Amino acid sequence: MGRTFVSVFGADRICSVIARRSAGELLSGLRIAARESTVIELRFDWLTSLAEISRAIEMVGKEIGRRARSRGARRLCLIATLRRRAAGGEFRGSIAQQLEFLRSAISAGCEWCDLEIETAMASPRAVRELQVAGARVLVSFHDFRRTPQDLDRVARNLRRQRGDAIKIATHCQSVSDALRVLSLAHGRQDVVEVPMGDAGLAARVLALSRGSALAYASSGEASAPGQLSVSDMRGLYRVDRISKATRIFGIIGDPVKYSLSPLMHNSGYVKRGVNAVFLPFQVSDLRDFMRAASRLRLSGLSVTKPHKQTIIAYLDRCDALSARIGAINTVAFRAKKLYGYNSDYIGVLRALQRKMRLHGSSVLILGAGGAARAAVFALVQAGAEVFICARRYAKARDLAIASSANAVPRTGLRKRQFDAIINATPVGMGDDRSAPIRTDELNCRVAMDMVYSPMKTEFLRMAARRGIKTISGAEMLIAQGAAQWEIWLATRAPVKVMRNSVLRALNADERRASRHSTRELATKE
Repeated sequence: MGRTFVSVFGADRICSVIARRSAGELLSGLRIAARESTVIELRFDWLTSLAEISRAIEMVGKEIGRRARSRGARRLCLIATLRRRAAGGEFRGSIAQQLEFLRSAISAGCEWCDLEIETAMASPRAVRELQVAGARVLVSFHDFRRTPQDLDRVARNLRRQRGDAIKIATHCQSVSDALRVLSLAHGRQDVVEVPMGDAGLAARVLALSRGSALAYASSGEASAPGQLSVSDMRGLYRVDRISKATRIFGIIGDPVKYSLSPLMHNSGYVKRGVNAVFLPFQVSDLRDFMRAASRLRLSGLSVTKPHKQTIIAYLDRCDALSARIGAINTVAFRAKKLYGYNSDYIGVLRALQRKMRLHGSSVLILGAGGAARAAVFALVQAGAEVFICARRYAKARDLAIASSANAVPRTGLRKRQFDAIINATPVGMGDDRSAPIRTDELNCRVAMDMVYSPMKTEFLRMAARRGIKTISGAEMLIAQGAAQWEIWLATRAPVKVMRNSVLRALNADERRASRHSTRELATKE
């Protein structure tokens, strides 16, 4: 095992960012952040006026003094930031005012100042003046639009300002961009690497393991694109425990930031003590990602829209049923070869088998897209008689021919009876409160919805009112996730833990949505 990395900021390398609009809120945020972090950035530039900045600095000084007198209080490393608008910050004042406020923050007890390269170059003595005032200076570069090609040149320019550490934060359009940002430390302990944007989210989690002196996380509202919360960084992703021995899994798609897969799998890793992390990779360009994959040392991938079909071209082998389905949602990396699987169909089978016998049953699939395709092939192989109904009858007919199923027109549903009906369309997702079929067409013993948010779609509510057994899309999500776990780790998945984590998250989302709807209604009234 290698030596412990200790950055110039100390042993705690997760920096909690406090960005608030009033001095009182900033102080409250500082007190809350101090419970989970010892390195804290105070974004004084977010405050609404010069007077509010002065007030906040005074309040922070008193808080530092109070903590110094309090027995048992942890020592904090505070970073004062007053970034000007020209550098992507919120401060509208002059450079002279900026430096004056930073000197006041140093006097109040802030150990570090984050000074943007724009100010350092416009005022060549600024860095030295802040150092003389008693602070160490983090000279920073931000590009909120792109990642420059020559990052080494940017780093050299930052070092010429003679600060105590440098920070490079850029907006990443791809995982390749993010990995270029993570390659800047070169073993040094004074480089902060910040890949921003959705494409940089996974790289933020990996930053500490790739040598960054700090990883930024929000305590409250995020202050930069793609910034995760402190609780997620420490608890969900365990960023300070990731090492070369950590197995890396992830999900690729566009978008992926709302995916529940990282929560589900990481909760399982924590429960079983598996040295692994599951990351969300925002991927719009699959070819770019696959070129970068070798640098990520991946063990497995979950694949979602729009890459389930195109990923097949990069595989060395896939199982027979997945090949017939023509879609892959699981990739295992073994001995430099890529193996493809489809755990979606496993999720459908496992979820349904808890409610009914599949062999000899009649099942209606609503839809003929990718999700429907996996369900159709799986159920036909399980011995069910499968019927397909889609908005475009020709598409349903083509899928039926390919899978030895049956296509039925919508007009015939009212007179048909099925053992199960599965909604494999996006109807009912999110704010959509409609159902894919009418009540008089819902004639079955079991109704299953592949939509998992909300958990109780209008389709399932309609079924419950008719006394029909229901299966939420969450059950399929959990079952296919458990199948992925077993493919990658060759052990039984901790299904109970994975289920609880998903259901808690979905219930929390629905409570938030309900409160939001209530507030909107009250406003209208």
